[in-house]
Formats: sequence, C-alpha cells, structure tokens
Amino acid sequence: MAKTGDVSIRGNQWQRVLRLQQGQKANGEGGDGIKAEGKQNTFLDLILKFHWKDFIIDPAEQFYYIWIQVMILPIIYNWVIIILRTCFSTISVSYLPVWLTLDYVSDLMYMIDMIITLHTGYLAQGILVKDLILLRKRYLRSKHFCLDLASLLPSDFLYFAFGIQTPLVRINRLLRISRLNEALDRMETRTAYPNTFRITKLMIYIFVLIHWNTCLYFVLSSHIGFGSDQWVYPNITDPAFASMRRQYFHCFWFSAQILTTVGNVPHPEKVEEFLFMIADLLIAVLVFASVVGNVGNAITSLRDRDNVFFPNHELVKAYLRSHHVSKELRERVNNWYQHLYINKKIMRENEILQQLPLHMRTEIAVSVHLPTLSKVTIFQNCEKSLLEELVVKLTPQVFSPGEYVCRKGDVGHEMYIIKEGKLAVVADDGVTEFAVLSEGNFFGEISILNIKGNKSGNRRTANIRSIGFSDLFSLSKEDLTDVLSEFPVAKRHLEEKGRQILTKMGMLEETGETEDGETEKLETKIKRLESNLEGLQTKLARLMVELESSNHKIQARVAQLELEVSELETQLPEDDGERERELGRGQGVGGEAEWEREEAEGEEEEEEEGSYIKGGKQGHGDDSNDVSKEGDGESTRSTKEDAERVAEGDKCGPKNPDNQGDKREDDEEKNQGDDRPEKGDGAEIEPEGKKRKVRRKNLRKGKKRVKKTQIKR
Repeated sequence: MAKTGDVSIRGNQWQRVLRLQQGQKANGEGGDGIKAEGKQNTFLDLILKFHWKDFIIDPAEQFYYIWIQVMILPIIYNWVIIILRTCFSTISVSYLPVWLTLDYVSDLMYMIDMIITLHTGYLAQGILVKDLILLRKRYLRSKHFCLDLASLLPSDFLYFAFGIQTPLVRINRLLRISRLNEALDRMETRTAYPNTFRITKLMIYIFVLIHWNTCLYFVLSSHIGFGSDQWVYPNITDPAFASMRRQYFHCFWFSAQILTTVGNVPHPEKVEEFLFMIADLLIAVLVFASVVGNVGNAITSLRDRDNVFFPNHELVKAYLRSHHVSKELRERVNNWYQHLYINKKIMRENEILQQLPLHMRTEIAVSVHLPTLSKVTIFQNCEKSLLEELVVKLTPQVFSPGEYVCRKGDVGHEMYIIKEGKLAVVADDGVTEFAVLSEGNFFGEISILNIKGNKSGNRRTANIRSIGFSDLFSLSKEDLTDVLSEFPVAKRHLEEKGRQILTKMGMLEETGETEDGETEKLETKIKRLESNLEGLQTKLARLMVELESSNHKIQARVAQLELEVSELETQLPEDDGERERELGRGQGVGGEAEWEREEAEGEEEEEEEGSYIKGGKQGHGDDSNDVSKEGDGESTRSTKEDAERVAEGDKCGPKNPDNQGDKREDDEEKNQGDDRPEKGDGAEIEPEGKKRKVRRKNLRKGKKRVKKTQIKR
C-alpha cells in the first residue's frame, strides 16, 4: 500500500512539473505558445483521462483484422507443439526452456484476446453497440466465453503431479480452434487471390493432420517396440535412426504415404498395426476427396476467370468449324480472342458485377471509366450525376484492324466513345481518309438524337473504320434518351453540336426551327385543352350530383302531396256523378279541358256565393260579417282539420260517414258560440253549402298541383 501511495504521489508531481514547464513555454512564446499549450494539454488530458473500460473495438476496423491474424500464431503453436513434445520426449527435454517461454507467451495472448473480445462491439439493427455492460452480458452468456475460459484453466499445476516432461496437461489450449477459423475466413474475404488462399489453407490442414499422425505413429512404434518388425520405426539404437531430426522426418514421410495413398508402405503384422492402418486409410479417403474437391473448385474458378477475358472461345471455334466458315474469317476471330486474352480486356462487366448493389456498381464504373468519359468534349461541362448515369450504361466493345464500326446509310442505334485506339473516317471506296479519331472522340450521336431538319433521318452519315485494335464504349439510343430526359441542358448542348455538324455537311433543313416552334405551340395548346377538359369534367360531375339530389327532393314532395290528396278524397262525401267526372278528368286528351271547365264553374259558384253573402250583409247588418269571417277562417283551416280527422278515424277504425258529418257540424256549432247567426235568417243552410264548396275548391287545387308536378316530371 505504501508503495502504491508513493507511486501515485510521484505521478502527480511529474504531472505538475510537466504542466508548469508547458506554462513557462507558453509565456515565452506568446500567442503561438498558448495554442501549443492548448494542444499539448488536450493530448495530455486525453492520456490521463483514458480508461480501459471506454475502449471499444469495431470488428470491421483494421485493428481487429490484424489482431485475429496475430492470434493464428499461438493457436497453431499449441496445435503443433503440444502433441510433438508429448510424443517425442527427446525434443521436449532438449528445448524445455524455449517451450515453457512460448507456452506462457501464448497464454498471455489468450488472455489479451479475451479482453479484446469483451470490448468488441456487435451490430444490433445495423448499429454498432458500444455499451460495455451489454457487451459483457453478451460475451459472458455465449459459448465462446466457455471455450475461452476452458482454454485458460491453470492445468499447468498438473506438472507437479505428472512431471515437467508431460506437456499433455495443456491439451485444453486446443479449444481456441474457432478463433483460427474466424481469422482464416476473414483473410479469405480480403485477399486478392482467393483461390490460391483456399489451396494454401487446405495444405495447412493436411500438414497438421499428417503431423498428428506422425506423432501417433512414433508413440505406437515405441509401444510395440522399435525395430520389432518392418512396419514400426527402426531401432533407435542404430546411430542412423537415433537423431531427433531423423526420427521426426521418417515418421512424417511414413504418415504422408499412408494419408495420400501414393506410397507402398510395409504390410502390418500385429493387431495394433492393423487398427492404425485401417483408421489412417479411412482418413486418407476423406483427405483425398477434400484435396480433389478443393483443387477442382479452384481450377474451375480460374477457368471462369479466364472465360471473362476469353469468353466461350471453344464454342465459337466449334461453331465456325461446323458451318465451314472461311479460313480468313476464322483467323480474324482467333486474333480477336487472342487480343482479349493477352491484354486482359473484360467484355462482360455487367455479368461480373451483377451481384453487387446498384450504388456500388456505379462507384466501380465511375472509378474505372470516368477518366475516359470526362475527356469527351460534350461531357466536360456536364453535371457529375449525368456522368454517373451514363457510365453505368456504357458497354465496352473491341474492334479488330480494318473492321468497320459503322457504314454510311446504316440505321443508327447507338453512339460510340473512343477509349483507346484510332479510327478513320473514310470515303465509300474505303481508301480515302477524311479524318482520324483518337482517344476521347465520339461519333454516331447524330443518328440517335432525332434532330429536327436532319435530311438523313436516323441513318449514319459517314464510314468509320478501325485502324488497329480499338476499344470503344457504346451507348444505346434508348439509354441516352432516358438519361438526357432528366438533363435538358446537356440535351440542348448535344443537339446544338449535332446541328453544327449537319450544317457543315449541308444536311440540315432551315425550316427545322420553325417547325420546332410550331410543335411547341401545338403542345402548349393541347396541354391547355386538356386542363380545360379536366375542369369541365369536374363541373359536370358536380351538376350531376346536384340534379340527383333535387330529383330525390321532388319525388318526396310529390309523394307527400299524393298522400294529402288521398286523405281529402276519403273525407269528402261526393255523389257518383262527380266521382265519375273526377275519374274522367285525367283520361284522354280532353281531360285538361274538363279540368279547366270545372275550375270555371267553381269560380262562378264562388261569385254567386259572394253575391249571396253581400245580400245577407244588407239584410242582417253586422251579424253577416261574423258569418263571412267565420267561413273564411274555416276554409283556411279545413285542410289541416280534415287531415287530423282522417288520422283519428284511421286509429279508431271505419265509421259511418253520415255520423261523421253530423259530428263535424256539431263541433263547428260549438266552436262558433254566440257569434253564429240566429235561426230563421238562413244561418243553418249557409254554412253547410259554403263548407262543401270550399272543400271542393281545395280538392281541385290539390289535384291541379299534382297534375302540374306530373307534367314537370
């Protein structure tokens, strides 16, 4: 404890000295010194504040990859040396200090590996988990922790029981084989030569297997007796077979012959020898199968890689032979294939990168082909996104010497960009050269741009022939149209370049611009008409909805009126003649005339009634006014009262209409009271006739209303 306190005090003193010295330098150097002090203090504070608990490792980083590669050494050491020291006691005793040192160094690396594994993050929903508590729980609950802990158990204490010359007590160190597999898998994914690495890994496994078989063979020979027969190891008393090197290599050679099934080993004689040979032969079958399978896969992968540069050459040659193609053409095909193979030119880039995501394919294509595409004059000032879109759609093509890329008059379906080589613009005779195109030039865009006024349409305007082997990029018409539709500035620039070329060649009509303007105006009109049509369709739909709603309302109103009219008809006691006349009003063409005639008669009756009432006024004075007022009020209330009475009659059941009429008259007399005219003055007759006429009038009005509604419908 005292020592620990002294160390901490000394550490604090050194920190104070360093800070004091930094402060003095800052005062002497001015402003620059202050900045330097800040940086130094920051770095020093980071060192002082660093805690091992805050150290989290990302498994995708380079540090983790390097560490698991380092862990291969102690794992391979334990797998090779433990069995070697156990079986070859002479080797174990001769280099004991070296073995013990390496043993405990490997144990130390095992412990460090457990700490690093404890601080290694993991992905949860695509996010790296850095919480040390979660990392600890995950590691401690995993099977890897159990294996790691078992591999570090202090089994070396068994040396006190079995002796220092029994390294077999460290057999638990072999449990770290899973870490070795992880390291090899990560190396295989990162190496640039995976096939070579697979074969190397297989050879390492076979070497370890033969090594273990070597050690077991030597132990079995010692158990049976050295030199007891031809199958076991010779007698070690012979100086030729007594050295440690000779013992190991002789046993290794014998085991290699057995496991590879290529040697003529001596015939076994004892039971132990037979059992050992049977086990080795069974293992040899598996070893032979794994070797053949892995080597076969590696060769197949190499052949597939060669097919990328040399695609289906044998099939093409067989096709040419079967169809008796001329020798000259076959020679051209062979030269083309040979050029691809020698110069490693890939023609199937899309197939190779098909499994990658689109954004990765885009980045790869940009890194490979963007320098060539950026040299094209029409694309030099374009947006980067346009170049990325075009790069993905480029298709590489290789042309042989003297081969025509395109001929004048051919229908154009793609444009070309020269990546490497030279091409000549030649006349129809194929000899006269007008111009030479080199790296970065392009051609064929005129036939795929559909420039207005182009006399040649979408046909080629020149003959292009390859001078030597030329590497070109082709861009189809469909792909170019799709890309330029999103970049109008580049499209106008490319079209302007094409118009200039056509103008120089005299193949551009001057009316092209006016036609283009008229086309734009026509398109504008069509768009305006389409917008107006959409507005009219919306209004029409709204009007249809309103019409349907009003139709429902009218139907409901008509149904209500018909119900009222039917109620009035049941209340009025009419004679048969009137009923027949009412039934005949709506029949035939003359129904309307009869309806008008009855209305006229009703008006005449009303006039007579009015004159009668006036006469009554003169004869009776003020009493007549009461009667007329009573009749008017009664006429206005008659419809509602009749409807109520009909409803009451329906509830009570069918009754005598005469009794109902008498009852209504009695009720009216009661309601009139003292204001009713006295008897002898015609007061009893006048109300009854008046009531009957008013009811007829209301009935006519109701039927007339129904008639008009039906006519409207």
